Amino acid sequence: MLNKLVYSLLFSLFFSGAIFAQENKKTEDVNTDLVVVKDSIKTKREPLNVLAPSKAAFYSAILPGLGQAYNKKYWKIPIAYALIGTPLYFYIKNDKDYNLYRDAYKRRLAGFGQGSEGDPFPNVSNDGLIRAQQQLRRNKELALLITIGMYALNIIDANVDAHLLQFNVDEDLSLRPHFKYNQMENNTDLGFTLNFKF
Repeated sequence: MLNKLVYSLLFSLFFSGAIFAQENKKTEDVNTDLVVVKDSIKTKREPLNVLAPSKAAFYSAILPGLGQAYNKKYWKIPIAYALIGTPLYFYIKNDKDYNLYRDAYKRRLAGFGQGSEGDPFPNVSNDGLIRAQQQLRRNKELALLITIGMYALNIIDANVDAHLLQFNVDEDLSLRPHFKYNQMENNTDLGFTLNFKF
């Protein structure tokens, strides 16, 4: 019983005031009388555009970052290009290196020996050239998969962001603690009340 009393006391001290998202009351002094007038603030809400998320996704699919620009999140455009461009750079680099090792191996299969004139890898054996090609092909494929994944993530980000831009954050939202005396159990119940005004 003492624990419940302590918890309810701490709870009431912590949440002693009501938490409001917006206070709709203002006081006016009229003829030295105090009159409380409620503001009826009508917020103009734009109509829900159900095609906005699909437009943003379509724009991002055409050109990465264009969907973020459509959502007016311009700071995300360099991030989108960095996320797509970095694995694309590694794909191109690994492809060039793969072609270099493949050409050196083909040259040796054509009859030019290891360390002959024009051999770019005189200290690497034929098995080393084969292993290097396998490793570079694996890295190239992994970089391509990551590039495709980042491209898809760019489209998903534009779509989700367009959905969240239309999320209704109502200003008529209040959160209050409530205390209720339970007569059946002879104790106090604590809780929160969340009020929405439509």
